[in-house]
Amino acid sequence: MATLSFVFLLLGAVSWPPASASGQEFWPGQSAADILSGAASRRRYLLYDVNPPEGFNLRRDVYIRIASLLKTLLKTEEWVLVLPPWGRLYHWQSPDIHQVRIPWSEFFDLPSLNKNIPVIEYEQFIAESGGPFIDQVYVLQSYAEGWKEGTWEEKVDERPCIDQLLYSQDKHEYYRGWFWGYEETRGLNVSCLSVQGSASIVAPLLLRNTSARSVMLDRAENLLHDHYGGKEYWDTRRSMVFARHLREVGDEFRSRHLNSTDDADGIPFQEDWTKMKVKLGSALGGPYLGVHLRRKDFIWGHRQDVPSLEGAVRKIRSLMKTHRLDKVFVATDAVRKEYEELKKLLPEMVRFEPTWEELELYKDGGVAIIDQWICAHASS
Repeated sequence: MATLSFVFLLLGAVSWPPASASGQEFWPGQSAADILSGAASRRRYLLYDVNPPEGFNLRRDVYIRIASLLKTLLKTEEWVLVLPPWGRLYHWQSPDIHQVRIPWSEFFDLPSLNKNIPVIEYEQFIAESGGPFIDQVYVLQSYAEGWKEGTWEEKVDERPCIDQLLYSQDKHEYYRGWFWGYEETRGLNVSCLSVQGSASIVAPLLLRNTSARSVMLDRAENLLHDHYGGKEYWDTRRSMVFARHLREVGDEFRSRHLNSTDDADGIPFQEDWTKMKVKLGSALGGPYLGVHLRRKDFIWGHRQDVPSLEGAVRKIRSLMKTHRLDKVFVATDAVRKEYEELKKLLPEMVRFEPTWEELELYKDGGVAIIDQWICAHASS
């Protein structure tokens, strides 16, 4: 799909194919079931988590890094990535809604993910591996001595833990921790790895230094991209198709409130991302301006850079005039008081406002995806 402009107002504004141990190949477009059918008894499981304060987009980015690692592992052994359940994100602040232990299928299309790498949900891992036990947890950290400019090298070593572990042993000497809200989950062993380099730097260690069937990498954001911006990177990013039920809500809203449909807007789309070939610049986009209006914590950290609501509205009107648009869709985390002020200043604005039932069903993360889907289909 051609890139459609998306206005951010800061006010928040390979190597293919890898071979499996059995000699089979796994490439984008192939179902994970094709290569892993009957292999559950011998395959190994890779799990991961990130620093709790990290937001949705950073977590998506870490998934891309871990996918590169899994592709490296698949060249030697049968591995599957266990998707870390969503929950406890700072920006998900709607009260009285259960927002932990959320499976990836609530937000993403699993068949699409599986066309890139083999993945399973955490609860499938529990059922398949024999219980809520993770054989080895590695907490990733930097090197205590740091690194000197000009002497960067990729390396990984098992080292003493620098920070206090967020895991504690129970009376049975199992390790308890957050584990995505699954209180029954236990770690059998926990140790720390100092890492400096791309995600696949830990592959030799996982293949040779541990026989653990299930391995978790905590603080996985410490790993860098293997091939940022390369084919492998974009294969993984393209595979992260949003869940169909969220896309359908966004499409229905576009049609009803913004006079926008894929056919009318010249936006090609196929469910199978591996078959979608689009000429850059061919999509027109919907007849509206898409605006991401950041407030709340973004203002607190960027007070000198963030304009007032009045300033934001002036910029929005200027862009609407430039692009000859009379409709604007606004995705914002503004509090109710600011939102009411914004409506007075910009009465023609349109916003997706879920009912309580919809919010409970889609949760804050799903609503954010619906917002993003609508904005991404704007012409400007």
